[in-house]
Amino acid sequence: MDTFGDHRNNTNLNQSISEKRRGVAGGGSRVGSSRTRVKLSTDPQSVAARARRHRISDRFRTLRSLVPGGTKLDTVSMLDEAIHYVKFLEAQLWLLRQVELSLPADFAAAQMSGDFDNNHEFEMTQQLFCDSVQLQPPPPSPSPSPSLPPLPTCFIQGEEEMILDLIERKHGHAAEQHGRRGEGGVRRAVRAAGRGGAGDDRRGGVRGKVGEKVKEGATVGRHLARRLVQVGVREVFAVPGDFNLTLLDELEAEEGLGLVGCCGELNAGYAADGYARARGGVGACAVTFTVGGLSVINAVAGAYSENLPVVCIVGGPNSNDYGTARILHHTIGLPDFSQELRCFQTVTCCQAVITNLEDAHELIDTAISTALKESKPVYISISCNLPGIPHPTFSREPVPFFLTPRLSNQMGLEAAVEAAAEFLNKVVKPVMVGGPKIRVAKAGKAFVELADACGYPIAVMPSAKGLVPEHHQQFIGTYWGAVSTAFCAEIVESADAYLIVGPIFNDYSSVGYSLLLKKEKSIVVQPDRVVIGNGPAFGCILMKDFLRALAKRLKRNTTAHDNYRRIFVPNGVPLECKPDEPLRVNVLFKHIQNLLSSETAVIAETGDAWFNCQKLKLPEGCGYEFQMQYGSIGWSVGATLGYAQAAKDKRVIACIGDGSFQVTAQDVSTMLRCGQKTIIFLINNGGYTIEIEIHDGPYNIIKNWNYTAFVDALHNGEGKCWTAKARTEEELKQAIATATGPKKDCLCFIEVIVHKDDTSKELLEWGSRVSAANSRPPNPQ
Repeated sequence: MDTFGDHRNNTNLNQSISEKRRGVAGGGSRVGSSRTRVKLSTDPQSVAARARRHRISDRFRTLRSLVPGGTKLDTVSMLDEAIHYVKFLEAQLWLLRQVELSLPADFAAAQMSGDFDNNHEFEMTQQLFCDSVQLQPPPPSPSPSPSLPPLPTCFIQGEEEMILDLIERKHGHAAEQHGRRGEGGVRRAVRAAGRGGAGDDRRGGVRGKVGEKVKEGATVGRHLARRLVQVGVREVFAVPGDFNLTLLDELEAEEGLGLVGCCGELNAGYAADGYARARGGVGACAVTFTVGGLSVINAVAGAYSENLPVVCIVGGPNSNDYGTARILHHTIGLPDFSQELRCFQTVTCCQAVITNLEDAHELIDTAISTALKESKPVYISISCNLPGIPHPTFSREPVPFFLTPRLSNQMGLEAAVEAAAEFLNKVVKPVMVGGPKIRVAKAGKAFVELADACGYPIAVMPSAKGLVPEHHQQFIGTYWGAVSTAFCAEIVESADAYLIVGPIFNDYSSVGYSLLLKKEKSIVVQPDRVVIGNGPAFGCILMKDFLRALAKRLKRNTTAHDNYRRIFVPNGVPLECKPDEPLRVNVLFKHIQNLLSSETAVIAETGDAWFNCQKLKLPEGCGYEFQMQYGSIGWSVGATLGYAQAAKDKRVIACIGDGSFQVTAQDVSTMLRCGQKTIIFLINNGGYTIEIEIHDGPYNIIKNWNYTAFVDALHNGEGKCWTAKARTEEELKQAIATATGPKKDCLCFIEVIVHKDDTSKELLEWGSRVSAANSRPPNPQ
C-alpha cells in the first residue's frame, strides 16, 4: 500500500491528527491574523520539518478520498474506517497469496507421488486452478512450498473452508486427490497458517503496520547491533547518557555483542581505535548527544588520520524535537541540533542522522559499508525514542554485506609495472621503504613477497613499525632521517633508487622536513596510485596488485643489503646500573626487550617512548602500535584498553609517560573491571619531556602524583591488580619477575622513576629539528 508508505512514524501521524483537530492542518488554513505575523524559521531543519508536515497533510487528504465515505466522516471515524478497510484488503491479498503459494506445490507433490497420470494432466490442472483465482500460473517446474506467514488478525474464522469448498466444486478431481491424503494440500496449509504456521511463535512478536506481524527484536537498535557483529565487532565502548540509554539496551540485548563501560567519552573513542588496530577491522563506541559527541570527536579525528574504521554511535534528541523551536539540554542553547553533525563531517567519511524508522535500515547499512570501503570513521546518530520501536523493515536477519571488490585498471597496471621495472632494473643499489598506508591497503603480504623476490633491503618509516615483519632477513630497521636506527639511514639515503610504499611525509616523520631523499630517485606507491620519479603517475592501481605484479618483473639485486651487512655493528648493551644507582631509561628498555615474544604487543605513548620503542626488535607475531600522525597525548591508555580487549591472546605492554598518563588515567579502572592482564610501565620523569626538547618552559612541569597509590585506589580490592615502584635496576628486575611470575594473571602497574633529563639521543636530535621547523620566519610578502 504505497499510498500510505510515506508517513515517517506513528508519532508524526498523531501529530498531524492533533493539528487537524485544532484546525492548523487539513483542507484549509484557519490561522488567525496574529499567527500571520509570526516569522517562520528558515534553518534547514525547520524547513525540512514543514515540508514533511505538508507531505503528511497531502497523504491524509488522499487517504480520506480512498476510504469509502471518508469525505463525509469526521477524522477519527474516517481513520477507524480506514483501518478496517486496509485489514479487509490485506486479508484478501493474503488469502490469494496462500492459495498461489501452496496449491501448486501440493499439485507438484501429487505429480511426484504419481497421483497425476502425466505432466500434461498436471499442467492442465494447475492452469485451471490459476484461472479460477485469476492468478498467473507458476513456473512448470515443481519447487518446495515456502513457509507461510500467520493469518492477519482480521481473518474470519471459517473463510478457509469457503475457499476450499470453492476449489473443490470447480476442480473436484484435484481437490479430492489432495483431500484423501489426510486433509493435506491447501486445506492443511491454510489451516496451519490460520493457527500461526508451524514455525510461528505466538508468545512473541508485536504488530507493526496494520495487520503485519513484526518479530521481537525487529528494532533499529538491534539491526545496528547485528550489523556490528557481522563486521567483526564483539564489544562497543560506551558512556551512558540520557539520550542513548534505550539504544544501549538494544545493543546489549544482541547475542555476541557486549558493552564495555568507560569512564569518559574520549577514552571510549581511543579504546575503539585500539580495538580496530588489534582486530584489523572495525571498532565502535557509543556516547550521548553533543556533550558526549564533542568529547569523543578528538579520538575519532585520530582514527581518521590513522585510517581506522571506527563507528561512532550517538544517541540523539527525540525525533519530534527536530525542526521545532525547542531548546534542549546538552546543546549550546540554540534550537539547532546540527552542531554536532557539522563537527563530525570533517573527521568522518559518512554521517547518518536517523530521525525516522522508514529509512534507518538504509542509512545504517550505507554508513557501515562506507567505513569498510574507505577504512575511515563514520558517525551514526539515532533519535532517543526510536531504538526500541519494532518496525517491519527489521523483521528479517540483515543480509550480510557484499562490498564490490575494488579492481585495478589492468592496462594502467601493466604500464605502471613496465615503467617501474625498467626504472629499478637499471640501478645498482635500490632499497624498499614501507609506510603506514600498507595497513589501509592490506598490502603487508604483497610487500614481503616483493622483498623476497627482489632481494632489496627493507626499512620502515616510524609509523609503519609492526606492519612489516622485523624477523625478515632483509630488514635493516626504521628509517627516520637523522634519528633512524643504526646504519639504516646510511643505506637508504645512499641508494640510487628507493621504492617507497604507502608513505606519509609530515613534519614529524620527516624530522622537520630534513630527509635526504631525492624525488627523481623514488617510486612512491600509494593505496591506489603509483608515481615514478618526477613522472609519470598512474592512477586506479591497487597497491597490492602492483607489488605482486612487480615482483615477477624485477631482477634480484642484493647489493644494498650486502653493503648493510658489511657496515653493520650490533648495538651495544647498556651498562648495568651499580647498586642503588638511579635507574636509566636505556636500562629500562633493555629489560622490556627481554619481555617481548609472539604473545605480547607493545603500545607506545607519544613522547620519548616513541624513540625508545622504535629501537625494540619485535619478534615474529609481536604486535606494535603507536599514533604517529595525530600524536595525541593520552591516547595510549584508551588504546591499551581497546587493544587488550580485542587481543585477549596477547599480553599488552604499555609504555606511558607521566604527563600523558595524567590526561586519561581513569580508565585503568575499566581495564581492571574487564580483567585485563596488561603490564603498564609508567615512566615518571616529572613533566612533558618531548615538549621540553622542542621548547622548554615552566608549563612543561607537572604536579607529581603517587601513581601506584592512584592505581591502588582504582583497584579498591576489586579485580586483580599489582603495583610497584622501581628506582633502581634491581627493583626493576624484581618487579618484572613478579609481573611475569606470581602476578602474570594480574594487571601490573610498574612506576619507573627516572631523572627529568634522562632522554634518548634520538629525542634530543628530533626535538631540535622540529623546533627549527616550527620557528621558521614568515615568507616575505
